[in-house]
Amino acid sequence: MKQPGRQDVSMASRWWMAGVVTMAVCLCGARPAAAEDGPIEVREHLQKELQRSQPDYLLFVPRHWDGSTHDSHNEHILVFDGPDGSLMAVWTQSMRDPGPANRILFARSDDDGVTWAPPLRIAGPTTPDDPAHMASWAFPMVSKHGRVYVLYNQNHGNQGWIKMHTGTMDGIYSDDNGHTWSKPQRIPMPHSIYDDPDGKIPAEWIVWQVPERDLQGRYFVGYTHWVNKARATRPEAESWTEIESVCEFMRFENIDDHPEPRDIRVTYSAWGDQALRVPHFKYPLVSVAQEPSIVRLPDQRLFCVMRTNAGYIWYSLSADDGRTWSNPRPLLRKDHGVPILQPVGCCPIYRLADGRYVLLHHNHRGDIESKPEGTHRPRRPAFIALAEFRPNADQPLWFSESKQLMDNDGIAVDGRDSKDHPNVQTGIGLYSSFTTRGGNNVLWHTDRKCFLVGKKITPEFLSDLRVPAK
Repeated sequence: MKQPGRQDVSMASRWWMAGVVTMAVCLCGARPAAAEDGPIEVREHLQKELQRSQPDYLLFVPRHWDGSTHDSHNEHILVFDGPDGSLMAVWTQSMRDPGPANRILFARSDDDGVTWAPPLRIAGPTTPDDPAHMASWAFPMVSKHGRVYVLYNQNHGNQGWIKMHTGTMDGIYSDDNGHTWSKPQRIPMPHSIYDDPDGKIPAEWIVWQVPERDLQGRYFVGYTHWVNKARATRPEAESWTEIESVCEFMRFENIDDHPEPRDIRVTYSAWGDQALRVPHFKYPLVSVAQEPSIVRLPDQRLFCVMRTNAGYIWYSLSADDGRTWSNPRPLLRKDHGVPILQPVGCCPIYRLADGRYVLLHHNHRGDIESKPEGTHRPRRPAFIALAEFRPNADQPLWFSESKQLMDNDGIAVDGRDSKDHPNVQTGIGLYSSFTTRGGNNVLWHTDRKCFLVGKKITPEFLSDLRVPAK
């Protein structure tokens, strides 16, 4: 029997067996081999694990799950429209454990995501032994004249709370649709009240979604900004989920003028003491507000949801194109309704091709009993709630009940069961992006921070979801 949200993937299986995935596993700086080149037991195991979530598209499949091929940790997948009609993607790959050897990969598809060309390393270390500092969390912007910019967090060997969050904003660009790339340049960031007071350690920040155009055509995006230990309300944390953080916003003023990256003009809003804050469930003076995700409403307001450590999603509104924001509030199913539960995990909102919205989330409040704090897990199964605009409501988007979209059964990519090994990676629907080409709604995400895949959000899947009318 087909589980809720699961769709026929016979075509995806045929792509794998026919060797199409071979195109997506040759890495610059690594041995040019594909999953099909390994031992048959490795290929069979990868095939079994890949199919747990029933993907519709295969963007990247590593050659092994155990790290031996330096390609098994993949996340932060941002798929976007290229200037030449292609689909393009950038993501963060670690060649060792997450962090020490993070690098940025780029790939493109000329058939709407059905097949993907071999990825290129465009920033960060080339090999595991490369002394270059890691580069992480890339995000793209395409100018009106076709230049593709990719900006990212560039570490310099030092760290605040977490090394792979700590760095300057660096950028590169391509004028030939991703075939070649410029040398990296630094984009200045202002020193914040949340940063190292001595100015020796760069900010800790991540942009995690594809920037969108504002009402004047400039790119706009939210980001997480962690508070330096010297500035934090609580300078010690039992777990990373207790590290103080806020949500702020960037606007890129001159991308369409084709500036060199160092000359990109960035302005900030909800910045510093105006940043969006949400209280930690145990320490209410500590803010844990992260991963802002923004959609535009029919009345042109911006609606932003964010993950928190309160046990549920929070949101904020802007009526002036992101210059100022309302105080964050819990996200309810409807006015005076119940909150939408969520651990400390990704919960983006996306606009469908038909103008409605979907909220990706995990539909539970996280583990509040574990020691040390483990409120970020489990990040599975992945659920969808359908949202519709209610122009006269206090909360302008109302949500249906949640429906399971996909799961991996709580099994790690190496086959271990999370019931027996609770610390294995089983997250699904993580660090995602969304495309709507030709009315085809596709969620691109990382399954267990290993496989990069796409899942269709079809009208059939959404057909039984009902948004309250009143």
